[in-house]
Amino acid sequence: MVSAKAPHKRDIAQEYGHRGELMCGISGIYGAPPQGVEPAEAVKRMLALIQHRGPDEAGYYVDDRLAMGTVRLSIIDLASGTQPLSDAGERHWICYNGELYNYRELRRELEGHGCRFRTQSDTEVVLQAWLYWGEQCLPRLNGAFAFAIYDHVAGSLLLARDRYGKRPLFYAQHAGALIFASEMKAFLAFRDFQFAADPQQLSSIFAQWTPLPAQSGFKGIRQLPMACFLRVQEGQSSEGCYERLDFARGPAVASEAQAVEMVRQALTDSVRLRLRSDVEVGVYLSGGLDSSIITQLVTQMSPHKIHTFSVAFEDKYFDESDDQSEVSRWLGTEHSAITIGHADIAENFPAALYHAEMPAFRSAFVPMFLLSQAVRAKGIKVVLSGEGADEAFLGYDLFKETLLRTAWKSYDNEERKRQIARMYPYLRHFDEGHAAPLLGLFQQFSEEQLPGLFSHEIRFQNGRFANRLLRDRADPFGALLQLTRADAQFAGMGPIEKAQWLEFKTLLAGYLLSTQGERMSLAHGVENRCPFLDPQVVRLAATVNLRFDNGSNEKYLLKQAFAQVLPASIINKHKHPYRAPDSAAFVRHRPDYLEVLLSEAELKNIPFLDTAFCKALTRKIFNSEPATISTRENQAFIFLLSVALLDRQFVRREGTPAVSVNNLERVLVRAIDRRSGVH
Repeated sequence: MVSAKAPHKRDIAQEYGHRGELMCGISGIYGAPPQGVEPAEAVKRMLALIQHRGPDEAGYYVDDRLAMGTVRLSIIDLASGTQPLSDAGERHWICYNGELYNYRELRRELEGHGCRFRTQSDTEVVLQAWLYWGEQCLPRLNGAFAFAIYDHVAGSLLLARDRYGKRPLFYAQHAGALIFASEMKAFLAFRDFQFAADPQQLSSIFAQWTPLPAQSGFKGIRQLPMACFLRVQEGQSSEGCYERLDFARGPAVASEAQAVEMVRQALTDSVRLRLRSDVEVGVYLSGGLDSSIITQLVTQMSPHKIHTFSVAFEDKYFDESDDQSEVSRWLGTEHSAITIGHADIAENFPAALYHAEMPAFRSAFVPMFLLSQAVRAKGIKVVLSGEGADEAFLGYDLFKETLLRTAWKSYDNEERKRQIARMYPYLRHFDEGHAAPLLGLFQQFSEEQLPGLFSHEIRFQNGRFANRLLRDRADPFGALLQLTRADAQFAGMGPIEKAQWLEFKTLLAGYLLSTQGERMSLAHGVENRCPFLDPQVVRLAATVNLRFDNGSNEKYLLKQAFAQVLPASIINKHKHPYRAPDSAAFVRHRPDYLEVLLSEAELKNIPFLDTAFCKALTRKIFNSEPATISTRENQAFIFLLSVALLDRQFVRREGTPAVSVNNLERVLVRAIDRRSGVH
């Protein structure tokens, strides 16, 4: 190594040829590293722990203030996108995780302003956009991303995240330094970093079924919220948001026919953007309307036979394989399905949870973990899926339920019972024979009790039950109410818009896109793209929703837009939420790790749990027929099991992979060391 006047730059990519763009996992240390920690080795250890996110390449940058690096899944610009990437003067450096779908359009615009590019990568577009527009570039980025930009001269660091929370980014203070990473497990690289569950956050997570945007579930670890950025310089930090979540209606659409055509065109454009890739693209096909639409559009645009992938279940109550096969035959895809049984869920729960890093309220993320493994085994690195459609186009029964409760007083009891029974045909306990007992529940929640949370108050009853797992129970809704109050326009929204806002801020970002989505896909190096979460699609949906129907036929305009190109059975199918066996999987196949619940000594290792309640719940789960276990008991049990296993994996560091940089070194293509006095 040489002096600071001529900084050493070992660039293996230049020596042996580029192998691709690094884009799927980042980590770093800003500030003085903990005593006895060598920055370059520390960042390599952090990257090694998240290498599953990007097994194709690795690289890092280090100077006197910062060490940061990237692991890469090679998708775009396989020849010249190696990271960390700098501007021409090597003042600004970027580590980027994600995909920028409109990078070609932004590149042309920037070139028109005189910007010059040295690569074809979307990473360089993000860097150049930041240098030209500053923070104003962020609303222009149509993608799923989290990135770090460092100014070597000013010594400033910027962290930013996409508008819907597709890509994660965590940070914490450790021994005077700021550490950050795409996944919290990267912090295990520091032997003295202490993970400690936060009971107050857990109370909130249990209530909302998912962490709120800034929550991690652990003390001292913060998640950068969606559509936010963090500036750090000289020990000072400030967080800001570049776009608020808005479901305001746009200009009136003249007719239903016009609305249908606009929806069809917006989704077509969104899928076309997300097909930009230098590798083969597949589709997750659930058998529902949303994934069927995406599959139809992809087959129309691709000159190649499309691979579709599905989860089937041995338990026919959860299985949709007949619908999946019908769509595949109709569209002529090359279809692959994996069949999941109770044993598969029980055996793979700890591994999937390790990647999720968050307490979970149901087991449905485990089959997605196994599905992404099967996809990667087929050589596919990119898949498209239907996430976001229900939130954008009012597909959940939650929205119909909100409309019903809003109009509750205008119906007689017979009409109320008919409405309730029609709403949940796929749930055994919501059939017509059980509708009458629910009248009291809906009557109870026909008026708002928690300010702004009217749409979700019935759902939150399950969360109230799960809170009994905790010895000291904090207010489970305080953090959420604080979040709604922070949005100056939330109070003025209508009931449906508030419901959408809550779904985007909680279950979508915190569970569906994270635990069940991104984490499970990238556990096996698979990128998941969501065309329904294109900002233009979301804005259009807000404009046309409920304009041409009364909300009783979910996703009416979507159905109209694609009725001529999909089987009638799929168009007319009632929404069937993706679910998987929960406690029954563990009752029928008792894996050894269940000792964390069945041993009183193990439970007492977690001091914030109400041991008596946890024991009683576990006893009931294992001594009852699965069909007699309620939804709230199932959810509480899965929460309890996941909290206990996360305590073992992260707090006690038992059974987690040993940190080894050997595999990382094999794919290390860039190592830049600009430390003064280093030779």
